[in-house]
Amino acid sequence: MTAPATSAADTAVVLVAHGTVESLDDLPRFLANIRRGHAAPPELVAEVRRRYEAIGGRSPLLDITREVARKLEKALELKARVAMRLFEPYPKEVVAKLASEGIRRVVAVPLAQHSAGVYGSVMQAAAKEVDPSLEVFCARNWGRTPELTRAFADTIIAELDRIPAGEAEQTALVLTAHSLPRAVVQAGDPYEQEVRASAEDVAAEVRARVGDRFAEHMVAFQSQGIGTGVEWLGPDLRPTLEDLAKRGKKHVVVAPIGFLADHVEILYDLDIEARGWCEGELGIVLYRSASLNAGDGLVEALSVVVRDVLARPGDFAAPSVSSRESRPSRGG
Repeated sequence: MTAPATSAADTAVVLVAHGTVESLDDLPRFLANIRRGHAAPPELVAEVRRRYEAIGGRSPLLDITREVARKLEKALELKARVAMRLFEPYPKEVVAKLASEGIRRVVAVPLAQHSAGVYGSVMQAAAKEVDPSLEVFCARNWGRTPELTRAFADTIIAELDRIPAGEAEQTALVLTAHSLPRAVVQAGDPYEQEVRASAEDVAAEVRARVGDRFAEHMVAFQSQGIGTGVEWLGPDLRPTLEDLAKRGKKHVVVAPIGFLADHVEILYDLDIEARGWCEGELGIVLYRSASLNAGDGLVEALSVVVRDVLARPGDFAAPSVSSRESRPSRGG
C-alpha cells in the first residue's frame, strides 16, 4: 500500500482508553457495556460503587487522558482527541466530530499497550460506520517501546530510593498487570507473553541504573473480574505477596506496568486493598510506583508511537489480530 501524504490539517490522533463514568449513577450502564450488553447483578453494581466511593467517588482516568491528549497535541502539532472504548466519549462520536472538522486520517493509539488489537478494531468499526472513506491507522502493541520502559523504571527507582539502605535482601519488586481469563491466552492472545517481556525490560532497566537494590522481581496479575467459574491468569497478586512475606521480605515495590494512568484498579485495588493486606496482615511495607499519568515520560513514548505510524502508515492500516473482543474488568 502506498503511504498517503499526511498533513497537520487533515490528520488527528485519538487516544483510546478503557472508559469510566463521571457519575456513579452511570455505573449500571457502564458495567453492562463491559459485560457486552448484559445487565450487572445488583450486588456487583453495589460493590463497584463502594470501590469508587472509597477513592473519592470518581475515577481520574478521563481527566488524565484528556491532559495527555493536550500535551501530545502540543508535542506533535497535530489535533489529539480522547475516546473511551466502553463509555462516553465513545469512538463513534469522536470519529464523527473529527470527520465534521475535515479530518481524513486518524492515528488510533490504544492506552492499553498490550491489548492494541481490541482497541484498534473498535476504532476501525467506528470509522467504517461514520465515513468509510476516513482512514484509520492503528498503533500495534507498544508495551516494549524503550521510552515507555524508561518511564516505568523512573517511577520504580523513586520508590526504591525510599527504602532504607542495606535492605536490598529484604526487598522485592512485583510488576503487575490486569488479569485475563486463562482461556483467552490459551486461544492465542499474546497478552501474557508481552506483559512478561515488558516486565523483564523494565526490571533490567532498573538494575542497569541502580544495581542490586532489590533481591528479586516477579510478575503478578491483579484485578480479576468478580465472578465464579472462570480460571484467571496468574499468579494472582495476593498469594504472591503472601509468599514474599513467608520468605522474609519486608519491603515490596508494586509496579503496575500494565496500566498507564490512575483509575479504580490502582487507587482501590493497590492503594487500599493490597496495602491493607501488606500492612494489616502480612507485616510488609508496600511501595506503589507512581502511575505515568500525564507525565513527560508517557507523552514522549506516545510521540514515538505516533511518529512511527505516520512514517509508514501502510503497515498500520488494520489493527493487530486479537482473539478477544474485550477484557473483563470491574471499571476504569
